[in-house]
Amino acid sequence: MTDGPPRAIAHLRLALSPDWSIGPGKARLLEAIEATGSIAAAGRRLKMSYKRAWNLVEELNAGFREPLVTSTRGGSTGGGAGLTPAGRSVLDGYRRIEAQAEAAVAAEVAALRALLAPKNGGPAGQSVADEGESDGEGRGSDEV
Repeated sequence: MTDGPPRAIAHLRLALSPDWSIGPGKARLLEAIEATGSIAAAGRRLKMSYKRAWNLVEELNAGFREPLVTSTRGGSTGGGAGLTPAGRSVLDGYRRIEAQAEAAVAAEVAALRALLAPKNGGPAGQSVADEGESDGEGRGSDEV
């Protein structure tokens, strides 16, 4: 774990309907697709299988009226993937809601962190349990 507070205060999962939600894993997948231009490369970046990444893209595309991700097949001309305007809108909306939620709970989280035991002689506010946490990039499908 790096010094300082974790990237996100909480992992926010939005239940947009009784059978559909979006959370940090799907948001990271959309960001990785946008950054890499490829579903396969996005999956590798997030340490998830190609099949898992494709299944999540299909789920994302089926969950909304318009697809969130477009893709072209590979081959001699190469393939690729990217976010549609709807995909960009969903990702931006999720990140705005996440930021608003973090701002709303920041004081309570700070109060709880102040109660944590010191980390192996380090400063108060970091527990031994924090050592194994990451920003979620390497957790793959358990965060999706």
